[in-house]
Amino acid sequence: MTIAIGDTLPEATFKEKTADGMAEIKVSDLFSGKKVVLFAVPGAFTPTCHLNHLPGYLENRDAILAKGVDEIAVLSVNDAFVMGAWEKATNGTGKLRYLSDWDASFTKSIGMDADLSAGTLGTRSKRYSMIVEDGKVTSLNIEDAPGQAVTSGAAALLAQL
Repeated sequence: MTIAIGDTLPEATFKEKTADGMAEIKVSDLFSGKKVVLFAVPGAFTPTCHLNHLPGYLENRDAILAKGVDEIAVLSVNDAFVMGAWEKATNGTGKLRYLSDWDASFTKSIGMDADLSAGTLGTRSKRYSMIVEDGKVTSLNIEDAPGQAVTSGAAALLAQL
């Protein structure tokens, strides 16, 4: 079952590479009492994710936060070391949270998993964005194809705030 507007996010634990080492981030801690933009990508450093999807959120960060958003996070089925390297490579430190759903457990639990084995990626996340208020999904944008970042892009999400 795919998550829908009005649903509460299930509990899960993400990994995040920090200056102090590896941190575990619980869904409830990240979203409780906050308005958070979460967008997911099939893979860090992959062409559409790296050159199109993520840059839009970095470029529109201030405009998104000005609309009352407390935090912006990017999620991928990559390990936290890859996400940490991506954070540094994109100059995203302190701007976005780069979260690892390393075993795809969260991604599978919300029905956003995709088999991208044909592209040598294996099990990954569909490309999507959502607005989550106090753990509840208030907006959800799912791309039809993993090589596109329009519906789930920062400009489309900004228009929903």
